Amino acid sequence: MRFRDFHKNIKIRLIENFISRFIGSMIFPFMSIYLAVHFGAKVAGLLLLVNVFIGIGINFLGGYFADQFGRKKVMLFAETLRFLAFLTMMICNSPWFESAAITFAMMTVNSICWGLAGPANQAMLIDVSTPPQRKLMYSISYWANNLSIAVGGILGAFLFKDYLFELFLSLSLAAAVTAFLVAFFIDESHKPVVEELKPAQHVMQLLSTYKRVFQDRLFVLFTIAGVLILSMEFQLTNYIGIRLSEEMPTQQFLLWEFDGVQTMGFLRSENTIMVVILMLFVTRIPHSLKDKSVLVWSCFFFTIGYGVLAYSNSLRLLFLMMAVLTIGEVFRVPVEQSYMAAIPPDDARSSYMAFGGLKFNLSMLVASVTVSLGAVFSSMLMAIVITSIGLIGTLIFFMISPELDARKQQAELRQAG
Repeated sequence: MRFRDFHKNIKIRLIENFISRFIGSMIFPFMSIYLAVHFGAKVAGLLLLVNVFIGIGINFLGGYFADQFGRKKVMLFAETLRFLAFLTMMICNSPWFESAAITFAMMTVNSICWGLAGPANQAMLIDVSTPPQRKLMYSISYWANNLSIAVGGILGAFLFKDYLFELFLSLSLAAAVTAFLVAFFIDESHKPVVEELKPAQHVMQLLSTYKRVFQDRLFVLFTIAGVLILSMEFQLTNYIGIRLSEEMPTQQFLLWEFDGVQTMGFLRSENTIMVVILMLFVTRIPHSLKDKSVLVWSCFFFTIGYGVLAYSNSLRLLFLMMAVLTIGEVFRVPVEQSYMAAIPPDDARSSYMAFGGLKFNLSMLVASVTVSLGAVFSSMLMAIVITSIGLIGTLIFFMISPELDARKQQAELRQAG
């Protein structure tokens, strides 16, 4: 299986996503600083919170619309609106005009666009891929995301302050290209039966669709397990980062000295660099383990790694365990996402993806709770709590793995038929 064997929709989306995330990573990680400068830290925090909750709400609408009206229509509307939002942000941060209020409003519009297009985009990738292709597809996607975020973030640190107008100009051009590609080169992958429904009927159908999603016990458990495992990843920049900055003494490693804050930065860099390198080879490494074994064992080592990071102050042990958990991460992600692709029924795929998309937000919430607990509990107790969170997620995956394999086999038979 090679990149050139993918459907053209997949090729276009993978390349376009890399370019958009690369440019976006130069801007959006630093927008909290922008808002704090213009509105103050307290107001900036509230604005960002509002932005997140609006994105979550629209995510559910995006999933429903993509199932009801087709993936391409929703994506084209969202990408066109996103281009107009970025263009407005460029004008509002130009040498001739500046408005932080309008910039924030357009940030909210961008969140709305992510909510609308996200489920449709994910569902389209599943629509046009086969089960054997998905591990490679998700591996390339994860590799590209990490590379674009890492390089974009580094460049943004140098360019954001003095070249914001030029960055928004680049982002606007990328959004225009994306809208053009969706309009003229992306094929519609889902053609639903068109029904003339009144607004009230759409509301009832939306509620009925998500009731169906919530009643899918396997999918709900899969999502809960995913939230618990993903929350481990956010611990590094939340509880673990705070703990290292407060507890870790300055230590010598080779020719350099590291304090807690610098250690956190190097651990993040180690993780990103290893992901970018290992993802190039992980799908080519031959092994006899079944997918369910890979999922469970990778989650186990991922959890143990973060459990050690939550307690240890030994620089060498921290670097070693980051390597261990990163190996677990690169084996876990393609397998977990290929299972995710096999669970939803064809007629509600975007709605399932919308619900699954909550993993990120809920994982951030879990990580935020551990920060509050860390102010009360000892480091040893917090390490036990964080490890327990990951082990519960791993146990859930272990318990539902036979059902996951059965659902995956059904999906493969359905696609073959």
